[in-house]
Amino acid sequence: MVLQLKQSLKLSQQLIMTPQLQQAIKLLQLNRLELLETIHQELETNPVLEETTLEEEEPTAAREPDPADQAEDKLLRDHTAPVEVKEKVNEQEELDWEAYLGEYNSPYQAASSEREDREAVPLENILSAAPDLVDHLQWQLMLSDLNQAERRIGVEIIGNIRPSGYLDASLEEIAAECGSDLAQVEKVLKLIQLFDPVGVAARDLRECLLIQMAQQDLEDSLAWRIVDQGLDQLGNKNYRALAKRFGASLEDIADAVEIISGLDPKPGRAYSSERPQYITPDIYVLKVDDDYVIVLNEDGLPKLKVNSFYRRALTNTELVSDGTREFIQDKLRSAMWLIRSIHQRQRTIYKVTESIVKRQRQFLDQGIAYLKPMVLKDVAEDVEMHESTISRVTTNKYVHTPQGLFELKYFFNSAIQRFHGEALASESVKERIRQIVAAEDQDHPLSDDQIKKILEAENINIARRTVAKYREVLNILPSSKRRRPVLRSR
Repeated sequence: MVLQLKQSLKLSQQLIMTPQLQQAIKLLQLNRLELLETIHQELETNPVLEETTLEEEEPTAAREPDPADQAEDKLLRDHTAPVEVKEKVNEQEELDWEAYLGEYNSPYQAASSEREDREAVPLENILSAAPDLVDHLQWQLMLSDLNQAERRIGVEIIGNIRPSGYLDASLEEIAAECGSDLAQVEKVLKLIQLFDPVGVAARDLRECLLIQMAQQDLEDSLAWRIVDQGLDQLGNKNYRALAKRFGASLEDIADAVEIISGLDPKPGRAYSSERPQYITPDIYVLKVDDDYVIVLNEDGLPKLKVNSFYRRALTNTELVSDGTREFIQDKLRSAMWLIRSIHQRQRTIYKVTESIVKRQRQFLDQGIAYLKPMVLKDVAEDVEMHESTISRVTTNKYVHTPQGLFELKYFFNSAIQRFHGEALASESVKERIRQIVAAEDQDHPLSDDQIKKILEAENINIARRTVAKYREVLNILPSSKRRRPVLRSR
């Protein structure tokens, strides 16, 4: 076989994403906080871009119509206009900067003109940092009567405690690290296990619970023996087996289980540094009379414009060199695409939310039970966009509605068929399962098959395995683990 080189011409078409288009897509999928961070980064690195001050914001009625405002209003009204992107600007090509500056020098305005004055968070509601578990334990260690070697062991033990409160290293490893013997490490460990919170530095759940019961003088009690010898059966709620094993009545087992239930299996939780992350909605859906109004959350979002100094420098060709002019033009392109991409992002979020509100009117009026099944394709066809665009828009974006705060993705869910009538949204079925379990007799909890039969009686066609899947999604235990601790005698 002979190998040879050949040249050939091939004509083909391919879709190339320009850097500007990539920026528009990136901004589209950012949540509100990420968008703010991106804008602030651009403000720091791009001298041409600046934020409008309060003094520059004049009431609309006090000004004469300006061509810049008219161009901006036209851009905002054009909800469906795609962003046109050139592959590359020729170095010799001179952009019409005067026309651009007239269009983009006005401050950024939201697609929706309606805004609400919302009160800032009161200072008394801002929490300070909670005490750390390690610091809390080390403070107690410093107050203990220990020599230098024991204090060194104590510091090593505390440094190996997980946030849940359990020790994450063996005594052999700690002894090797400190150059001590096991007896000395064991002595210091016993001391730390009596620190606040009681049960900290335990090596497993059994030891953690026993330490807490020892502090309550419950050694050799039935509860102590259940934790020490029958923890597996307790976890499976096999109370009759426990009664037979320890020769006790069901009522005695019930009393012991009640004591054990009052213990803390994760003593370090009270000093956890993790705090709830509060969600700021990207958009509000407000009910006004009998209609719903969509308001974009623009609180704290900077209004961007081009710096007037660079605008004047660019229009006066005698004051700037070619290199400086090229630098300003490059920064102006970046500023232009950022402002344009933000416009596009806000308009798209508004349109997608508008389509969702139109389809989920019953949900907004009456609650989760009336949520309709909907897929990305439904909204994509409504707003004339691609499904991938709808997916980006609805990811990590939250909407505040009269029914609560939801991610936009929440409204897209599969359909559960009925025997007669329209299909139900899967979220509505999950909510119904949660209600059924909440109302069940805890002495005789419902099995998945029994829940299935209740739903079938309500005209919902669902399989038992689907009930089990939804129950697990809702973090509901199986019926065997939802039973009351003990069936007490009446």
